[in-house]
Amino acid sequence: MKESKALIIFSMIEKIKFLFAHKNFIRYFKNTSWLFAEKVLRMLSGLFVGIWVARYLGPEKLGIMSYAQSFVALFAIVASLGLDDLVVRELVKNESRAKTLLGTSFILKLIGAISLIIFIGIALHFTSNDYNTKVFIFIIASTYLFQSFNVLDYYFQSKVMSKYTVYAKVISLLISSAVKIILILINANLEAFIWVILFDSIVSALGYLYYFFKHTDFKLKKMIFSRSVAIFLLKNSWPLILSGALITIYMRIDQIMIKHFLGNNYVGQYSAAIRISEIWYFIPVVFGSSFFPAFINAKKHNDELYLNRIQRFYDLIVLIALALAIPVTFFSDTIVELLYGSQYNQAGSVLTIHIWAGVFLFLGVASGKWILIENLQKIAFWRAFLGMIINIFLNIILIPKYGIRGAALATLLSQMGAAYFFDLIIHKTRKMFFMKTKAIFLINYFKSTILFFKS
Repeated sequence: MKESKALIIFSMIEKIKFLFAHKNFIRYFKNTSWLFAEKVLRMLSGLFVGIWVARYLGPEKLGIMSYAQSFVALFAIVASLGLDDLVVRELVKNESRAKTLLGTSFILKLIGAISLIIFIGIALHFTSNDYNTKVFIFIIASTYLFQSFNVLDYYFQSKVMSKYTVYAKVISLLISSAVKIILILINANLEAFIWVILFDSIVSALGYLYYFFKHTDFKLKKMIFSRSVAIFLLKNSWPLILSGALITIYMRIDQIMIKHFLGNNYVGQYSAAIRISEIWYFIPVVFGSSFFPAFINAKKHNDELYLNRIQRFYDLIVLIALALAIPVTFFSDTIVELLYGSQYNQAGSVLTIHIWAGVFLFLGVASGKWILIENLQKIAFWRAFLGMIINIFLNIILIPKYGIRGAALATLLSQMGAAYFFDLIIHKTRKMFFMKTKAIFLINYFKSTILFFKS
């Protein structure tokens, strides 16, 4: 038995050595490492600078800022147009169209950003928000004009060269963090912190432009807008636009409804909790963005390899999500007290519930890559629609009865319904339900453990 175990361990070591000797693995590993490093740095900034800002502002002012951001987020899909992964997919499939794809995407996103500001201006006429809150909302909405330059990141993603966008993001993060610290030290008002959000997007855009034109042979005059490409992209992205809008609604509507039922202070309490919970949401995004080209290439050559990679992706991110959720559940009150202080005394109970929504959100992000590769964008729409309906319905019932804990429970149940149980209903996605079930219950890990001890 000891010899068998030794052989298994030796075999695992040899496999790891083989992987690190494989050029493509090293390429994707390095790309993921760059993305992960940036997100970890952003997470640390959120834990230190972001929490310092939250303590400085207090629940009431933090609630106003969080409400303004959530209000803009409800309309934000108009600016993104659901193009992100779609353009990356097309760049991987046909690099020769890069200039046209990037040029067309930029113009579409710029039009989307302008449309966003117009829609928000119209929507604000039907709200009871005060003048200052409306100004804050317009400042935050303006950031999407500069986020149009994020299309340059699509090219780096498709070429597995994300380190250049990481450089731009890190520079922007360091500058904006320094500015926030200065604002705290000089006792600045809430509006100053709102302007930093816009400033951050401007610095990021300049960084994208610098690294893109430094490390590619593209010229501005070579960027081409194509009407036919625009029609193609919009034709393929409209289900993603709608599903993205629905996802945003059921991810952000809770804060809008909390303000309506309970007020800004409770929005601040809730926002403090979900900032800790959502700080980890970058993990499936990073892995998904980095391995997306690998999934596409596997699909071209071998379906078994393709599905195996998807399953391993599910297994990995669920294991990470559980490793985060379990300890946070037991120490939520201590974490909130340590980070935010006693003024956020209601946030701990929210965190205990909300952290588990991450398990299903991780799976939802991961399966979103599979949906796009399979060209099943309409299914993404219906999945998001189910999540939105569940979330709004439960928020209406649970917030008046259980307060902000009810909103957290509504988020958990809506994520569970949309990202997991929905797949059981639809024939085309049923195999994903069983693959996700294997990941949730750690079936592959238990199998490996049993085989190890049996040997």
